[in-house]
Amino acid sequence: MPRIAVVEKEKCNPIGCGGHLCARLCPVNRTGKDCITQDVDNKARIDETICTGCGICPNRCPFNAISIINLPEELAKQPIHRYGRNGFHLYNLPTPIFGKVVGVLGRNGIGKSTAIKIFAGMLQPNLGKEETASSDALIHYFKGSEAQGFFEKIKEGKIKVSYKPQQVDAIPKTYNGNVRGLLSKVDEKGKMDEIVEILDLKNVLGTEISNISGGELQRVAIAATVLKKANVYIFDEPSSYLDIKQRIKVSKFIKSLADDDTAVLVVEHDLIILDYMTDMIHIMFGKPGVYGIVSLPKVTRNGINIYMDGYMRDMNMRFRGYSLKFDPRPPISKDGLSVLTSWNHIQKKLGDFSLLAKRGTIHKKASVGVLGENGIGKTTFAKILAGVLKQDSGNIAENIKVSYKPQYLDSSSEDVVASLLGDAVRKYENQLIKPLNIDPLLLRPINELSGGELQRVSICYCLAQEANLYLLDEPSAYLDVEQRLIVAKVINDIAESRGCAVFVVDHDLLFIDYLSDELIVFEGIPAKSGESKGPFEMEEGMNLFLTELDITMRRDKDSNRPRINKPGSRMDQEQKEANSLYYS
Repeated sequence: MPRIAVVEKEKCNPIGCGGHLCARLCPVNRTGKDCITQDVDNKARIDETICTGCGICPNRCPFNAISIINLPEELAKQPIHRYGRNGFHLYNLPTPIFGKVVGVLGRNGIGKSTAIKIFAGMLQPNLGKEETASSDALIHYFKGSEAQGFFEKIKEGKIKVSYKPQQVDAIPKTYNGNVRGLLSKVDEKGKMDEIVEILDLKNVLGTEISNISGGELQRVAIAATVLKKANVYIFDEPSSYLDIKQRIKVSKFIKSLADDDTAVLVVEHDLIILDYMTDMIHIMFGKPGVYGIVSLPKVTRNGINIYMDGYMRDMNMRFRGYSLKFDPRPPISKDGLSVLTSWNHIQKKLGDFSLLAKRGTIHKKASVGVLGENGIGKTTFAKILAGVLKQDSGNIAENIKVSYKPQYLDSSSEDVVASLLGDAVRKYENQLIKPLNIDPLLLRPINELSGGELQRVSICYCLAQEANLYLLDEPSAYLDVEQRLIVAKVINDIAESRGCAVFVVDHDLLFIDYLSDELIVFEGIPAKSGESKGPFEMEEGMNLFLTELDITMRRDKDSNRPRINKPGSRMDQEQKEANSLYYS
């Protein structure tokens, strides 16, 4: 059975383990052979060819830095790419298909961005060797598959790729100027005005790139990608920073790009949007930070259900030890539940923007989801409830203790995670630390965490505080599908076990649907006015919200997950006629 050994260098801490504990314990080393040695960077180095796979070093490493993986023979051909000796291994690639939008679904750290960077020409694959692979070597590697033809066309110059990266917040660091200047510079099609109209960018054309919001920056990046002449368009997480209305609009736009001469490849963590946007998907599985395997393409609905189940029938492989269950939450009975807090006619003016929240009540043990467009007052209202902002008029009836996780996270601290979380590590090991996978992060400096890691730490910190009401602003950002559902379950368990309430602002409809007992819906005009309505029971709140979006939703008959109906379909028409837009 082929064996790979991976040392995650950012975790490896020879000083912390007393000087290469793994090497001292290795049975092969004790025979006089050099299986585990000190690399040039003082980190551990493992010789896979003589490693016996005994399991001692990964089990005894105090920093979980070592993984020894025995891969099934049928999966373990030469990797398409390896990040150096003992580095991350990627097996196979997702393949764009002309005329279709192909999605890529998998956990953070599983190699999705690596895979699409190879297609975008930003990363030259090495087939697991020291040097990069030639075009002919890649063609031979994929012989007999769809990817073979794709790489043959790349070699012949018949394919041009345009790529939107995941990290759109890096754009202001590389470009100085306004939005119009950037889009004009990349407009190879002469369609700037048309694309600007579709993506609602007219009002920011004269704004400096450094001064636009995250959602505007994402739409600018999408516009810049599409304005280039290409026949393969790749989008890495196009829904980040966008509200639900923008996600639907962008999804329709991206879907419209695919035709007989054009292929589209998309990486996305919002399952409802991925389902709505794509025709086929590749599932990526393995172990984050260690190795990733790309499945054969599957019809989107079936592929997502397989991913949730965790079992790949065609490969007879269970890639997750449990299924992601999606059981709809029944309406909660408020009988016997005491009121936690309420508000009456709250008003707040911020520059040209005005907020109104007429009346509302939150009961103990309730998980309240908050939906609405960007710039419509959701975060402002959360800050007023949290006491971060003071309302101009109106009142909040009960004086309660609030714990607040803001939308934008502070990553500047050089302190280690353990110093931030303090007693939470001991008090909430099973309730927070283990399910949020905080243990591997405890000795890491906060300013070295990734977006997803920082998000999990921030959620943990918020929920570890003693409070009556927990306010979490966009907790799903930077998290993968599995992490989002785990966070939703943790939030619900906190509300139930502590008799408190949680108030969650987010744009992932599946995440909100999974965790919420009730909904607050914000309506109005972005950047001008916003009004909160509710809390409502889920059906009433979702019907109100989906009316504004002009979409209907149903539950998948096999997995029970929420799905958007195809516009104009029989189900869409029937639900609209019955005024039952939500899971008829």
